[in-house]
Amino acid sequence: MFKTNEYFDGKVKSIAFNTPEGPATMGVMAAGEYEFGTSTIEYMTVVSGIMVVQLPDEQEWKTFNPFDTFIVQKDKKFKLRISADAAYLCLYR
Repeated sequence: MFKTNEYFDGKVKSIAFNTPEGPATMGVMAAGEYEFGTSTIEYMTVVSGIMVVQLPDEQEWKTFNPFDTFIVQKDKKFKLRISADAAYLCLYR
């Protein structure tokens, strides 16, 4: 069945589920700045809104719009700036 996750005092919420390719989450983020760590390779696709992301080992921030995907390797940290509510799909590999 589904598992719900909540982070940053409820400003980030997701629902975990399984796909034929492996585990995934569908989530939402309120405006704010966040830092996440990975335990697997993560494929993050913006579904709605805009995510400004600082990927691991990079100084530059990059903007990702709806249907853009970015990949974060295992055991890395990345930062996000969200200016308005945004939604995402994350696939774990």
